Amino acid sequence: MILFVCLTRSFAVNEQTDYPSLDQLAAQLRQLANTHPEATLRSLGKTAGGKDIWVLEVGTGALDQKPAMAVVGGVEGYHVLGVTLTLKFAENLLTSNKETLASQTFYIFPNMSPDAYQQYFAPLKYERMGNATEVDHDRDGTISEDGYEDLNADGFITMMRVESSLGGYVVSEENPLLLRKADPKAAEKGTYLYLPEGIDSDKDGKHNEDLEEGIAFNKSFSYQFPAFEALAGDFPVSQIESRLLLDYLYERPNIYTVFTLGPANNLSEALPYQASNAQKRVVTSILEKDAELNKRLAKLYGETVSLKPYQQTNQGTPGDFFQWAYFHFARLSLSTPGWWVPEIKTAEDKNFTSTEANFLAWADSMGLEDVFVPWTEIDHPDYPHKKVEVGGIKPFVMHNPPYGMTDSLADMHTAYILQVAAQHPKLELLDLKTEKLDKDLTRITVELFNDAPFPTHTEMGKRSRWFKKIRVDMDRQVADILIGDKIKLIDSLDAYGKTTLNWVVKGKGAVRIQAGAPHTGYTEITVNL
Repeated sequence: MILFVCLTRSFAVNEQTDYPSLDQLAAQLRQLANTHPEATLRSLGKTAGGKDIWVLEVGTGALDQKPAMAVVGGVEGYHVLGVTLTLKFAENLLTSNKETLASQTFYIFPNMSPDAYQQYFAPLKYERMGNATEVDHDRDGTISEDGYEDLNADGFITMMRVESSLGGYVVSEENPLLLRKADPKAAEKGTYLYLPEGIDSDKDGKHNEDLEEGIAFNKSFSYQFPAFEALAGDFPVSQIESRLLLDYLYERPNIYTVFTLGPANNLSEALPYQASNAQKRVVTSILEKDAELNKRLAKLYGETVSLKPYQQTNQGTPGDFFQWAYFHFARLSLSTPGWWVPEIKTAEDKNFTSTEANFLAWADSMGLEDVFVPWTEIDHPDYPHKKVEVGGIKPFVMHNPPYGMTDSLADMHTAYILQVAAQHPKLELLDLKTEKLDKDLTRITVELFNDAPFPTHTEMGKRSRWFKKIRVDMDRQVADILIGDKIKLIDSLDAYGKTTLNWVVKGKGAVRIQAGAPHTGYTEITVNL
């Protein structure tokens, strides 16, 4: 099925020129909810920094009785694009694709990291991951005493290069503005130390190890939780943001797909099935049938979104939300960054080995001039009598394209998301047959059919108690049902799969048969005996 997305924009009066601030995001969400009766805006609660966690519930009728998709942005504070694409998806859905809402529900979470997101708009800009929770990252009894310092007073935290024979870096051949790691196998000797901009404020020999930020949303979930790592927290789901989201998701069993607009990517290339890891007690590989489904949806993504895959190696990191949604929530979990730096060739028509060199070549080809801070020599208290320079690629620019590109990206991703939603399970009761028997008895036979290219349950969902089984109800007293069950549970149906249901019932009148689950929707049929 091909769905066409109309390119209408409801916020054209005040044309946006940069990614929206938290206040602008809230205003645009409120405008959508006030303009469209199909949308309800809720604040699930506030972060430690006092920022709202928004959800926009979009649908018609009984939202929880139809298959649903959760669309989640802002899983990383530095990935501001994900917030905008999620917002623009909501706008596209409500302005041009309302017909979808007759059969689907959407729960849209634009920004799960508002504390970290705010750093994009702060006077001091750096790629922040953690929220506003106070954390003693280096466990020395003092909170946030060794954060970043803006040593060249330009408003950006970039990098420092320190001339030193003890360093492990050399100047890159691909771009003299950059450094690369020295190759010990080639007997290369490093000539630079390469560090984030700052000083050793607590004089413990380490730079910036106790940042002024707390726990990262996308590093604090229960699947492969990275215990004892910075920004992960003391235990999984320790933060307000993650608890609010998970409570909300668990209370809505109609969710079939979780679509994340974040750094992880299983759409440019599907997750590989690994039999040995799939058979472990603690499963660490996507299951085989789910891998086949992922592969098909990745192919559809390539046909719908015109972004050629390039160095898309992040298919999940420890403690992230994308993997939790599959391995622990058992839903179909899809994730894409929504954009990445395209592949650029060197003068010799070869690929760059450095992502930074590739980025600078692309930025130059696009005429983007404000992406690099020139190296500037400074006096550094930790390195007296050494040449220290501050500079490098500016924060955010390698993960987020110029804002002017976001409309076209949003339109492509809207088209893709709606095509995925259109494939959600859809149950029908077909080929009803009744046969009169002796002594006021009737045999009822009907086919329960899943008229959809998705199975009713992911393979992981079959193992999970969080995916409800299909329930079939016969509206008749138990004493009047001679053969068959008043309530029957069905584990799952394949894509376009079916199962035959049989009863023998006593008496006359109308009998109602209902079948379904929250994530498949419900269907019913009336039989006149």
